[in-house]
Amino acid sequence: MDEIDQALLARLRENARAPAAELARALGLSRTTVQSRLERLERSGVITGYTVRLSDAHERGLIRAYVLLTVAPKQAAAVVAAARKMPAVRLLQSVSGPFDLIAEAATANAADMDALIDALGALEGVERTTSSIVLSTKIDR
Repeated sequence: MDEIDQALLARLRENARAPAAELARALGLSRTTVQSRLERLERSGVITGYTVRLSDAHERGLIRAYVLLTVAPKQAAAVVAAARKMPAVRLLQSVSGPFDLIAEAATANAADMDALIDALGALEGVERTTSSIVLSTKIDR
């Protein structure tokens, strides 16, 4: 991957639905070149899909939190499978340190967040949770 691919990926992060012609104009390339690069990035597995990015107005209306989970030995797979079924859990990452997993969650209101945190803590294999509610976002790349 070269600098042009990196710039192309950065544009796609801003708007995954941007047409090839718009991307080409922004990058100073031909539409065919952009199309070829996208196809190559898809074939090589660098791009595995395209996603939805919600509006800032919608995101501001949500309660967001990070929930840190300590998981019993050999229970991580079961906890991941159960958390995957919870739509409010947007991201679940395995981490090093005193916690085993970190979940990023978003709900419509505080009561729903409270219920979600309780549900995560009640999962078979979860020994302990610690949560932090997001107050504001300072940098979002």
